[in-house]
Amino acid sequence: MKLPPPLLAALSALRSAGGRPRLVGGCVRDWLLGLEPKDFDIEVFHLDYEAMGRALAPFGPTDLVGRSFGVLKVRLGGMEYDFSLPRRESKTGVGHRGFAVTPDSSLTEVEAAARRDFTINAIAYDPFENKLLDFHNGAGDLKNKLLRHTSAAFTEDPLRVLRAFQLAARFELTLAPETAALCRSIVDSYTELPVERVWGEWDKWATKASKPSLGIVVLKQTGWLKHFPEIAALDGVPQEPEWHPEGDVLTHTNHCLDALVGLATWRDGSPHTRRLLSFSVLAHDFGKATTTKQLERRGQLRWTSMEHETAGGPMAEAFLQRIGTPLDVITYVRPLVVNHLMHHHGQSEIRDTAVRRLAKKIAPATIDHLIAVMLADHFGRPPLIPRETIVRIEHMRTAAQRLELEHAAPKPIVLGRHLITLGYQPGPQFKRTLDAAFESQLDGAFDNEAGGIEWMKNYLRAHPPLLSSLQIPKI
Repeated sequence: MKLPPPLLAALSALRSAGGRPRLVGGCVRDWLLGLEPKDFDIEVFHLDYEAMGRALAPFGPTDLVGRSFGVLKVRLGGMEYDFSLPRRESKTGVGHRGFAVTPDSSLTEVEAAARRDFTINAIAYDPFENKLLDFHNGAGDLKNKLLRHTSAAFTEDPLRVLRAFQLAARFELTLAPETAALCRSIVDSYTELPVERVWGEWDKWATKASKPSLGIVVLKQTGWLKHFPEIAALDGVPQEPEWHPEGDVLTHTNHCLDALVGLATWRDGSPHTRRLLSFSVLAHDFGKATTTKQLERRGQLRWTSMEHETAGGPMAEAFLQRIGTPLDVITYVRPLVVNHLMHHHGQSEIRDTAVRRLAKKIAPATIDHLIAVMLADHFGRPPLIPRETIVRIEHMRTAAQRLELEHAAPKPIVLGRHLITLGYQPGPQFKRTLDAAFESQLDGAFDNEAGGIEWMKNYLRAHPPLLSSLQIPKI
């Protein structure tokens, strides 16, 4: 493993002091997967806390806030590293926090590895001998894409089930049957988890998944899907085979999620963009659980879900609030869910007026976000990929680009200062007048400041009662 030189120097100092420093956890897992490790965690054996601190003191200030847990934070070369002693954990109460943690420098490497959640996270690395210390065959499980617990103590921490959910999605893993059984045995312990920890695992799923459907599969396999009723309700909801040959709504949603992470808007997006798109696609068909019924179409009964996008808006919001989603994400997701079928309404070529109004309607989300949700929805019905739908979506994109609305909602051109410049004093009718100007702008009546001022002059001349209410100064 290639280590930053400042870190390697610190590890050498620990070894010279009699310690055995090991790289542990995610950095080893990522390295074995061919990924560049970003966070390095070091577990130090054969030293107590004071000796570890003395060995690291020459490298800069050390943060002692983790003393009770045997953790020492050191900043080396602009990066912060966690150096920790092996520790024992004993269950003292319910929930994720119900543990007594005791640092124990006498703990063996085998014992320390056994306290970790999954075998793929229990692999240690000796940087001096370039050797893996793999007591639970984690490397083999990683090679076989298997997610397996290290010991029966797994059930003491219910958060580990949600860690399984996001790890499966991030690294395309299958949950071992025996681990799934352990997860089912603690299904009712979900309520012990603080909502911020629940959100932390969902956020990793939303921003880091390479195959998000595998996370949903884990929730279903473990029985934990019931804790997310809006998703669980999609399982088994039928769809018309002519339009959805892939199967029920949950199957469709999983295909959509996997399609999303292949789109450039998600793949190249910031964590915020990935977050809002992942949850929008997850929730886009929530409304089908309550609106799906059979109706006669062209002389035969067909499964339909009329107005499911509208019904899905409040359901998406309720789900996101329950898992602790920040409000700024929810404000993006709801309009994307409610408007994800706009490309099916009206003519094949969307008019400029419709694009302007749509961009305003979905704000703070953008046309670019909406198109990503539409494309994920479209690609989520294999093997059916109608060409005409792609054409409609691309027409929308082209129009948004031409109007410079792909990444932002339209902003009013005519403002209060323009009315004041025309000689009118602020009053109750200002907003009504400016709203009328913005509506005409959206209709394409003008597209620049000069045109907007001229429109306003004509509008006021055509509405004499409005002139008096705006308190025209007498000349």
